[in-house]
Amino acid sequence: MQKHEHMDVFFLPTRSGMIKIYSYGFSSGESWGQVFTEYNDITVSVKGYNQKKAIIKSISRLNDSLLNKNRDK
Repeated sequence: MQKHEHMDVFFLPTRSGMIKIYSYGFSSGESWGQVFTEYNDITVSVKGYNQKKAIIKSISRLNDSLLNKNRDK
């Protein structure tokens, strides 16, 4: 990670585990960043220019992954 980049970490407790959101980049208005969302054994990665939209997109993709995993059982 370069000096001008920073990382934000969010922990969301749930009944069956912890959702961890790692967001880095997004330092200025025009720079891109990346968001990693982890829950148990599933990890989702999203790149984008807007931090809020990237976090929302990663959580929705994580939700889709969890629904598909439960549907396959």
